[in-house]
Amino acid sequence: MNESQPNLDRYARQTRYQPIGEAGQRELARGRVLVCGCGALGSVLANTLVRAGVGMVRVVDRDFLEINNLQRQVLYDEQDVASGLPKAIAAQAKLRQINSAVTIEAVVADVTADNIAQLADDVDVIVDGTDNFETRFLINDYSLQSGTPWVYGGCIGAEGQTMTILPAESACLHCLMEQGPPPPGTTPTCDSAGILGPIINVIASIQASEAIKILSGNRQAVSRTLQVIELWDNRLRQINLDSLRAAANCPVCDQQQYRWLTGDRGSHTAVLCGRNAVQLSFPDQGELKLDSLAEKLEGIGTVSHNPYLLRLDLDAHRITVFPDGRAIVQGTEDETEARTLYARFIGS
Repeated sequence: MNESQPNLDRYARQTRYQPIGEAGQRELARGRVLVCGCGALGSVLANTLVRAGVGMVRVVDRDFLEINNLQRQVLYDEQDVASGLPKAIAAQAKLRQINSAVTIEAVVADVTADNIAQLADDVDVIVDGTDNFETRFLINDYSLQSGTPWVYGGCIGAEGQTMTILPAESACLHCLMEQGPPPPGTTPTCDSAGILGPIINVIASIQASEAIKILSGNRQAVSRTLQVIELWDNRLRQINLDSLRAAANCPVCDQQQYRWLTGDRGSHTAVLCGRNAVQLSFPDQGELKLDSLAEKLEGIGTVSHNPYLLRLDLDAHRITVFPDGRAIVQGTEDETEARTLYARFIGS
């Protein structure tokens, strides 16, 4: 597609909406978005932005598909689960079928302090489809350091919340949560509270709308509030954050302390929400050759692999290994046990 002269026919209903119009649609065609995480929120975000005609959508996700994802991850189907592909690769294939005029990039990786600049340095906005606050605080640091807007979103149970961060203009995530991420065990999780599919669609749609405002040249229409929606009990709240931004003396906004971005904060392990699984990351490890690893593991358990991941099924655990050395160990939420299993079967 010629970015300066996109074919506007497929976007006719969108361009008739006066705040966007043809000029805004052409701006969207030049827009570049990073979707961090392509699970529940991320699959709705990517789907909506690609259908809206955003010029380039880069999807980054560290995980693979399981059958329980389909209740709320609307981009995928049972065949995608059966394929054994990572979410980013499955999403890329689907999104290319939806809109061949949009450039879709898929990256199978965790978003870390080591790679976030490489992933985000050429985009206009970042949208949050992650499932953990460590990554969100990292995105927040990068946003403030680089001046790149980002849109936060999170859901649990039937409640979701979202806010848009415009560097130097609005409150940031650290302004809202001065103490940083809530300690483990202090907040509900997917396991303890469950999650209602429709709240995902509501929150992700608001996030996508905010991104479309920014990309189409309608920055003045961006929300400056924290929006909290509870679908089951029919509660909607908008919390004005202007006073919070003015009073916070925020270490990130005002003092330019980017501790998540520098790696001073953050871990290399993560217990995955609702999965009975632990992700292990090894930033200094070189690329693994999955074919060679499969040969090494032959006879130990049931081994399957493709160019994107390798699975080792044991009696009570499954270890999924990616070429960058990351692993997801299922069947435990104990990080020590997960590391022990990795060292025993994959190597230290």
